[in-house]
Amino acid sequence: MDSATSDRAALQATADNGLKIVVVGGFGVGKTTMVRSVSEIRPLNTEETMTRAGEAVDDLDGVHSKTSTTVAFDFGRITLDARSVLYLFGAPGQERFWFLWDRLFSGTLGAVVLVDTRRLADSWYAIDRLEHHGTPFIVACNDFGGPLHTEQQIREALDLSPDVPLVECDARDRSSSKYVLITLVEHLYALSVARKKGAEAALAGSPAPSAAKTPEPTP
Repeated sequence: MDSATSDRAALQATADNGLKIVVVGGFGVGKTTMVRSVSEIRPLNTEETMTRAGEAVDDLDGVHSKTSTTVAFDFGRITLDARSVLYLFGAPGQERFWFLWDRLFSGTLGAVVLVDTRRLADSWYAIDRLEHHGTPFIVACNDFGGPLHTEQQIREALDLSPDVPLVECDARDRSSSKYVLITLVEHLYALSVARKKGAEAALAGSPAPSAAKTPEPTP
């Protein structure tokens, strides 16, 4: 059962710094559930009841009990302080809605790739698109009670770079979902610091511009 979200006042007038994070992953991995569990407002969901018409195009392997699906995106909000607000978007998982992803990635600070370890292959496309866009991301393994895998096995299956954080979570639990977002923010901060140090090192290693010679006076 999804965690209930708390009632909050309207967005403060002083909030002028919006930060965007996207939750992506395969079909039925818990993206909508994560947005619901962590949003401080009643989230916007675009869920529709699944019908027999979709059976021919949606792969229900491993998610036979799923009765509804996101057809556009999920949207939630988290106030960080008086000026900064985090906007959380959940992307649809079915292949027929992947064309929406490029638009959702626009202006994104970073992303969470949510995976079901029973169906790791379903998350390959999400990782590929994020790498294509150059969007920083972390991977969160949602707990579905499936077979246990070591971190190394998951990294090898998803071909993850060693510097991509990998965490476990329960998308139904607010504190667990918050931990995932905090991990992403810390990862983004570390990347920002590394880029700054790299730029400073590059400047320090550059040869100093040669001083212009003062022309000698004409006799």
